[in-house]
Amino acid sequence: MRPRLLLTNIKSLYGITLKNVTRKSGKDMKVFESINNAWLQISENGLIESFGPMADCPTAVEDSLDCRGKLVLPSFVDSHTHLIHAGAREDEFVDRIRGLSYEEIAQKGGGILNSALKLNNTEEDDLFREAFSRLQQCIESGTGAIEIKSGYGLNVDSELKMLRVASRLKEVSPIPIKITFLGAHATPPQFKGNSIGYVNQIIEKMLPIIGTEKLADYIDVFCETNYFTVSEMDMLLEAGCKCGLKPKVHVNQFNSIGGIACAIKNKAVSVDHLEILNQNDIDQLKNSNTMPVALPACSFFIKIPFTPARQIIDSGLPLAIATDYNPGSSPCLSMPFVVSLACINMGLLPEEAFNAATLNAAAAIELENELGSIQIGKKANLILTKPVNSLNYLPYSFAENWIEKIILS
Repeated sequence: MRPRLLLTNIKSLYGITLKNVTRKSGKDMKVFESINNAWLQISENGLIESFGPMADCPTAVEDSLDCRGKLVLPSFVDSHTHLIHAGAREDEFVDRIRGLSYEEIAQKGGGILNSALKLNNTEEDDLFREAFSRLQQCIESGTGAIEIKSGYGLNVDSELKMLRVASRLKEVSPIPIKITFLGAHATPPQFKGNSIGYVNQIIEKMLPIIGTEKLADYIDVFCETNYFTVSEMDMLLEAGCKCGLKPKVHVNQFNSIGGIACAIKNKAVSVDHLEILNQNDIDQLKNSNTMPVALPACSFFIKIPFTPARQIIDSGLPLAIATDYNPGSSPCLSMPFVVSLACINMGLLPEEAFNAATLNAAAAIELENELGSIQIGKKANLILTKPVNSLNYLPYSFAENWIEKIILS
């Protein structure tokens, strides 16, 4: 047990929720509840014990921290990352500068297949060391929980290797980690023209081991033209469910091909990317509990449309945002930058962006009852800012490190 910690003189304590609030939708996303001139007490076991205005501040505690002039927020939740990979893909960055599209780079052997080749030739311990270093960078940027995908193995041994690295990270991580199996990230060269053959290998060879060893929480599929069809995704999600894995899927990055309806049918926890949406997609989401997740750093980096966030929120839906950290299309570990992009390029108000990056992001990995807001009994994973004028300053100052301290339970 650690000593109780009392934060005092907080300029503004943001992200307060009542116990029955597990996500924000539509107009409610504009409300990021706060108390000015506040205090917050953390219990010996690292939970939020109590909080309120300074007029009611307790006096007898073991330890205290003066937060005068500073904001306190719930830590970010990064609900979509590809944290485990071997090396980088900076040459493809130059290819894009020269005018090649994401799909053209993939067709010439780059993209996901490039990362798979590197990962297949990298030892597990090396992958672990690289990923642990990245995890530390995420935490320093204010991330208090994270999802990690496989998907750069594309064969039985390497996909299992990635999941075991993720499990090792989970054992030593100071923040919660959820693990997603993304064997269906791309079709490997040996199955070129035979994606159903690879789907069958995933179902017959990978999923039984993953389920038995409990190596993942979720199953993901890149449902997209030239990757995996809706019917293939349906097969994979049903097979994953039988092995105890819930769906969390890539859909609508470049085309709307029916992936959202299929994901909802399979009770997906989230649908991620959504750069291309039509009204039928919106209507399908309205009749579900599936969380829409936007990945603005990917749109920024490879210059594709941004998720129509205003259309989603103005339709009364919730929205989460995440980094989509990966070596090819979003080499960004910074949730503060993603919050800024959501405001600048997707038209979110700061309050909406912070709700999307905290409570709704927690719901996208089923941690909304543990993290994502200031609520008695939740983990005290918190961000203490440097002295700032207001919440609006944080996304406005998109290149500034405004975080002074990270508090983890």
